[in-house]
Amino acid sequence: MKDRIFTKKTFINVPVAQLFAWHARNGAILRLTPPWAPLRLISRIGNGIDKGVKVRFRMHLFKIPMIWEAEHIDYQENILFQDHQTKGPFGKWVHTHLFHAQGENGAIMEDNVCFKLPLGFLSLPFYGHAKKQLARVFDYRHRVLKQDLERRADKVRKQRILISGASGTIGSILVPFLRTCGHEVIRLVRNPSDLSEDALFWDPYKNILDMEKAGPIDAVINLNGVDISRGKWTDAQKRLILDSRVCPTLFLAKKISEMAHPPDVFISSSAIGLYGDRKDQVLTEKDTKGDSFISHVCEQWEQASLTANDAGIRTVQLRIGVVLTPAGGALARMVLPFSLGLGTRLSHGDQYMSWISMDDALGGILHILENRNMEGPVNLTAPHPVTNRDFTRALGRVFARPAFFVIPRRLALWMWGDMGKETLLTSARVVPEKLVKNGFVFEHDELTPALKDMLGK
Repeated sequence: MKDRIFTKKTFINVPVAQLFAWHARNGAILRLTPPWAPLRLISRIGNGIDKGVKVRFRMHLFKIPMIWEAEHIDYQENILFQDHQTKGPFGKWVHTHLFHAQGENGAIMEDNVCFKLPLGFLSLPFYGHAKKQLARVFDYRHRVLKQDLERRADKVRKQRILISGASGTIGSILVPFLRTCGHEVIRLVRNPSDLSEDALFWDPYKNILDMEKAGPIDAVINLNGVDISRGKWTDAQKRLILDSRVCPTLFLAKKISEMAHPPDVFISSSAIGLYGDRKDQVLTEKDTKGDSFISHVCEQWEQASLTANDAGIRTVQLRIGVVLTPAGGALARMVLPFSLGLGTRLSHGDQYMSWISMDDALGGILHILENRNMEGPVNLTAPHPVTNRDFTRALGRVFARPAFFVIPRRLALWMWGDMGKETLLTSARVVPEKLVKNGFVFEHDELTPALKDMLGK
């Protein structure tokens, strides 16, 4: 069987040396991995993209777990680097990353993949599907690469950023994003086995955190909190939801306030759940909190961050909406049923969902880091919230599947209790007034294009 070739080319408006060097940054592989891809980096031996670097991924093929190993076999600065599969699902895989200068300030990124499927002539019916999947992956990679390099990477002062909650849905994607933008990131970890050169151990429940080991810090991003959308809220679960947000935030705010040279900014997560159920009222950062359990949690969560503000640190309470990514959160749980034509509207569907794409969540956080006039509560949502009915229809169209099932309100309350009432049936029509007024440009201000990009459709 002859080799098959897949090629993708994109012009990027940066010098070729900058484009090439970006790929050597810590976090580049993770930044270029599509959120829907069943692929996770588990180890790397060597630095950057040098010849001899070895990487291992954990992946799933048709729901079957396996390991994919690759080794870098060629490196020519500002011209190419190349890796090939040493173990994995392909009969052959050689990926050549080619860089073509276009004058002094432009370059063409070319990805060339030479591959074979593993079963000889039995694989012939699957090559068309394989090329479609490669196109899907590399369309995403090139879009992200162009967007980041032209708009973000090396455009601002490099900062040393301390992040808690770095393993969560947002944190795990934010870390490589910030690193490839040119920042240095130190992760706070609670498992000693996760310690590495870029990590610092802490236990906020036992008052353990040695800030002297962190060195000088320019910014702190706090993303703590257990998932609120799993199962019914027992009294014990409610206590965990509250404590997992308030205790780490209060402790971290206190520790950085006591530093001889405190950071410039403390960005602490909160949620639009603070507003409670407000029907179709348009909500900005000026609006008051609601009167639900989650509203009270968010109020205490935000209050805990004010210790940093009292110490003179610019403090931001990040009121996060529904972040669209198939890597976790609400959208991840919708992918399977909607892809099978089992998409479901919740009750009457008139309740507003204030969403934001993961790309804009990352960009919004970066924008707040850079803009010193932004402080206090900031809504991290897209400009155009939609009703649950419209969201359901849009996601069904993206998957080209019907979405006509309905979960009645009574059934939702019986299945999920207060959790269903406050997360699935509550209406919060939230708009990002501060981000818009401070000049943030959204990649996705409309829902359907956001869903298509996040899902590789």
